[in-house]
Amino acid sequence: MAKKSSALSRPEKLVRRNAEDIFNKPLTPKLKAQLDRLRKMPDSKIDYSDIPPLSDEQLAQFRRAPKVLVAARLDRDVYDWLKDYGEGYSTRINNILRAVMSRAR
Repeated sequence: MAKKSSALSRPEKLVRRNAEDIFNKPLTPKLKAQLDRLRKMPDSKIDYSDIPPLSDEQLAQFRRAPKVLVAARLDRDVYDWLKDYGEGYSTRINNILRAVMSRAR
């Protein structure tokens, strides 16, 4: 007779996420309340004393690489799906590709 597998030995269900899920994740009520408090706080009340100053060399490494103009052929349904989210679909394509690239590294 075959041994029954227990619930503990079952593999975990794979949950897939895409870039849109990540970028459009709703904020929790606690985070919304914190953001509202921060938005109402004047800049003069922010304490920057624990942030070390950055050198020019350090700041230079945070500059984004210049964009490259690329023509790409997309399937009509993919293009329509991207356009359904509104303006900035080329930026959306870049963000999706960046998320995939980060996972692959």
